[in-house]
Amino acid sequence: MKIRIRFSKTGNMRFISHLDVMRYFQKALRRAGVAICFSQGFSPHPVMSFASPLGMGETSEGEYVDIEVDHCESSARMVERLNAVMAEGFRVRSFRRLPDTGKTNAMATIAAADYRVLLRPEGFLSRDVLGTAWEDFLGQESIVVHRKTKSREGDADIRPMIRVARWQEDGSFFLRLDAGSVRNLKPEAVFDGFFRYLERTGAPVPADLPDSGSVSRVLQIHRLDLYGEREGQLVSLEELGEEIP
Repeated sequence: MKIRIRFSKTGNMRFISHLDVMRYFQKALRRAGVAICFSQGFSPHPVMSFASPLGMGETSEGEYVDIEVDHCESSARMVERLNAVMAEGFRVRSFRRLPDTGKTNAMATIAAADYRVLLRPEGFLSRDVLGTAWEDFLGQESIVVHRKTKSREGDADIRPMIRVARWQEDGSFFLRLDAGSVRNLKPEAVFDGFFRYLERTGAPVPADLPDSGSVSRVLQIHRLDLYGEREGQLVSLEELGEEIP
């Protein structure tokens, strides 16, 4: 039986790496008595697959791990059992059964991600600057930034990968960005472009704007959810599974 677990990662847990998260969940599943399946071969390991890894220092309420189990109790009961063994900073939000057929792997089905982003320290940019500069920045036909990926390095236009971007009255930014194996954009790249735009336009900003390698030090990034596509529409990865009665 294929299972999708949604969990949050907050507090001090934002400082642990993705590899440590994987190791932690293996132990937590064992402590909770989850009947997880193991791979075949000389070195069997739990059958589990995490969706898009979260960056170091980032928090989230929309993290996912897919597992396979021999059997389980109801969704509500499994969430209760897992949260009973979770450390502070981790909390399981749902435990849902995935279809047995079709493409269900979380990493393979991701199409987009939602983020809430704050600039730090407070007062890094005034709200007067942010309101108009952000709209002007997004109004550009193209937003070219220098990007480095596993396969290539160079300048790229990221504007087509920004689905939604708005500045909110509470001082935060909401972003919906392309995500997944084909087109993948991180908030850091968007704000790298934004800071470079502010410099070019002569906005009244601090002289020590971060360079492209240190943009993350002034960002507080919180991932809200991950989405797949169903019939041409974005659907939360959570909704692609069903509750177990």
